[in-house]
Amino acid sequence: MSPLLSVERVSASYGEAEVLRDVSLEVATGEVVTLVGRNGAGKTTLLRCLMGLHRPTAGRITLDGTDIIGLPAHRRARRGLGLVPDDRGVFASLTVEENLKLPPTVSKEAWPLDRVYESFPVLKERRKFPGTKLSGGEQQMLAIARVLRMGARLLLCDEPTEGLSPVLVRQIGDILRDVKASGVTVLLVEQNIRFASTVADRHYLLAQGRVAQTLDNAEVREREHELLEHLGI
Repeated sequence: MSPLLSVERVSASYGEAEVLRDVSLEVATGEVVTLVGRNGAGKTTLLRCLMGLHRPTAGRITLDGTDIIGLPAHRRARRGLGLVPDDRGVFASLTVEENLKLPPTVSKEAWPLDRVYESFPVLKERRKFPGTKLSGGEQQMLAIARVLRMGARLLLCDEPTEGLSPVLVRQIGDILRDVKASGVTVLLVEQNIRFASTVADRHYLLAQGRVAQTLDNAEVREREHELLEHLGI
């Protein structure tokens, strides 16, 4: 069975600075896979390449066996890719409900509003609040919920726990596990390896723009101290 997402020898640059070098990885349907690495390792750049927001200089990206390297971002979204950016991308002047209703649905897997509110009760409570009135954790939940409302099959989630309290980090973990249980696939950028090991099936360690290692959760637990030192945590 072919993977849902396949990345083959992708390289990317900003000007003359090469950020990604021959990155290859796969994500199977229903998996949660993390990209871990220090700041500047190329994790966010890879997500941007996958979403069509940054053009690779080399390599191939396939979604469900179809090469998407030449597609613009909006066409990738309609094929089921959904990006949850590190800045959350919440429309500050719109209410929670308007943020949820604004994007078009792209598949029959799109979550209806009732299901979103059942899974994210805090968003139901805040549905008339503008984006500016939400906490960081609430904005993160809204950013994830909005992509599910669109019907994304593959969530590209960039540092969802950054800057959040331990209580909110646990809530985000619960949400990601529920999302996986619903059949949605997740590629998660995360520097918090301890958190990543509680939600993900496998981990790709990026270092200096390359995939340095592929780890399962048992290896993460065995080498936690070494990994934390590498990540600077």
